[in-house]
Amino acid sequence: QVQLVESGGGLVQAGDSLRLSCTYATRTFSTFGMGWFRQAPGKEREFVAAINWSGKVTRYADSVKGRFTITRDAKDTVWLQMNSLKPEDSAVYYCAQAAGGASSLSSAYEYDYWGQGTQVTVSS
Repeated sequence: QVQLVESGGGLVQAGDSLRLSCTYATRTFSTFGMGWFRQAPGKEREFVAAINWSGKVTRYADSVKGRFTITRDAKDTVWLQMNSLKPEDSAVYYCAQAAGGASSLSSAYEYDYWGQGTQVTVSS
């Protein structure tokens, strides 16, 4: 039903910046919260950032606060600007669309649809 496609991942050095993009197609007239999660080898999928349906409220994991910025347009795209990247940021990054009624947007359980992920690797 809903397709999400991430792009922008790659191999960069510590301190570099990278911008991930997620294009989604809901085939509805509704807007939903969007989030970014990541999963590194040997770790659980973790919350990174989220933006609510209107784009007026954002939330970030403590580990990325001040370095990452999530934004969205009014149509079909959400971005994750990543600055001052660290090796520990290396992971597969997933874009997700929240279910209707989601509030905190910080739990994977609040999301109904997921992209296939894009790899981000940060070398030291």
